[in-house]
Amino acid sequence: MAIQTIQEQEEQEPSRARSYWRWGKQDFFPEPSFSNLTSYRASLSQTCPRLKDRLLDRSTDTFELVELRKASENSMRKCLTWWDLLWLSFGSVVGSGIFTITGLEAHDVGPSVAVAYAVAGLSALLSSFCYTEFAVEIPVAGGSFSYLRVELGDFIAFIAASNILLEAVVGAAGLGRHPVAVLVLLVANGIAMSGTKMTSVLNWISSMISSFIIVFIIVVGFIRGKTSNLDPFFPEGAKGVFEAAAVVYWSYTGFDMVATMAEETKKPSRDIPVGLVGSMAIITVVYCLMALVLTMMQKYTDIDVNAPYSVAFSKIGMNWAKYLVGICALKGMTTSLLVGSLGQARYTTQISRAHMIPPWFALVHPKTGTPINATLLVTITSAIVALFSSLDVLSSVFSFSTLFIFMLIAVALLVRRYYVRNVTPKNDLFKFLGCLFVVVASCVGGTIVWNLNSGGWIGYAVAALVWFLGTLAMALLSKHRVPKVWGVPLVPWLPSLSIGMNIFLIGSLGTVAFYRFFICSAVMLIYYLLVGVHATYDVAHQSEQDSNDQEGK
Repeated sequence: MAIQTIQEQEEQEPSRARSYWRWGKQDFFPEPSFSNLTSYRASLSQTCPRLKDRLLDRSTDTFELVELRKASENSMRKCLTWWDLLWLSFGSVVGSGIFTITGLEAHDVGPSVAVAYAVAGLSALLSSFCYTEFAVEIPVAGGSFSYLRVELGDFIAFIAASNILLEAVVGAAGLGRHPVAVLVLLVANGIAMSGTKMTSVLNWISSMISSFIIVFIIVVGFIRGKTSNLDPFFPEGAKGVFEAAAVVYWSYTGFDMVATMAEETKKPSRDIPVGLVGSMAIITVVYCLMALVLTMMQKYTDIDVNAPYSVAFSKIGMNWAKYLVGICALKGMTTSLLVGSLGQARYTTQISRAHMIPPWFALVHPKTGTPINATLLVTITSAIVALFSSLDVLSSVFSFSTLFIFMLIAVALLVRRYYVRNVTPKNDLFKFLGCLFVVVASCVGGTIVWNLNSGGWIGYAVAALVWFLGTLAMALLSKHRVPKVWGVPLVPWLPSLSIGMNIFLIGSLGTVAFYRFFICSAVMLIYYLLVGVHATYDVAHQSEQDSNDQEGK
């Protein structure tokens, strides 16, 4: 049965409310391509032209904001303010990673781990700027998926969507790698399904308590620490700093989850910039200070990589403080899972609204106002992956996916400013694409030179000069879109810098991370060719037909 027929039946029978808990084939595969085996075979024979159609197709702000929401049948509730977003960002980002990764990297690169956190924090802050402009302009649950779908097209959005889902599963699994932690994961997702506002209140209360403990750790660290332990400050040089920055970047991930809450924010134009950018600036300072005091409390070579802060406090005669550290780390893991549950489910909801995965996962429960089906999908998958994967595999895949998406968001923001469909002259478009190519190529080239340890400062200088000239040339071009309310400052410089930093950090992850990323992407591409391209093609052309019918009336 085609989508058209289903919609007509629903219009003809408005009095019969459909149950949220339903399991029919039409709820999972309502598209004509999957109506029967003959239709599916015919669709597969059209894979190439349909793929071409999807490669060139771009969504619109209105379609993401209005049309796709109808697939959820019920609306999410606008109940969040800047205060909620600020603490949701804090709760999502400041997890247990700061208490584990810091010790691991500080043991290798010494006090310069604080600089590594500053570098990673700058990259994360630049990405948060890009996310904020998009979230204010397109306040939907899809976050980066919707932004890329509008600016870079349906296919690029799928690549991002697959990595978003991978990031969601791996992020939760990376925190919950013990049966007890898996239990916490299940409880956190249960709370997330019960209601957004209640989840937010629980998060900011627990996050405020942990923030007091963090302040305690920083103050005591400066009072009882020794500046003599900071020498040498750069034992592994600049290369060690950037390699550590690529690793500690995991500690900053999670702020993108807050962008997915835009659909439930009361006043996105005010609340999102304050909540997202403000929180990331504060978190960057906190991370740098925590890393610095750790290396002040004891020599970096003596840092315990398994329990760095607890052992450090024991060394200065404050053995009891390890319990505070334990409480803070446990709280960090819990709120990261809690906020992650909210954000991941909303990513999944918008992805399923677009029919890239079955639309059953897009349904919003009428009583809770939350996407319970999407939350269950992420919960069950994360729990399974957590129990059967190693941490090194999880971290490398997670970091690559996250940095890759952040890089695409910066590219998408530049496209949004410089290219408007049916407005931008082709000549201006080609000039912009040329400048963008120069920027990306110079960043890739500089990263390759860095990793090969060849060319010395001349190679770096050439790459930096080419990047500067490419960005300067772009700055001289005419912009064809101005943000309506809030925009990233210094465009194209800040997005261009974000592109460069994310590519550089990706290049610092190592060869194995590339292999794992491309293998995962290849598997997801097979799914897209067999399912995703046909489902989204049907929905897109059904929408076009509906629009034409409306115009003809």
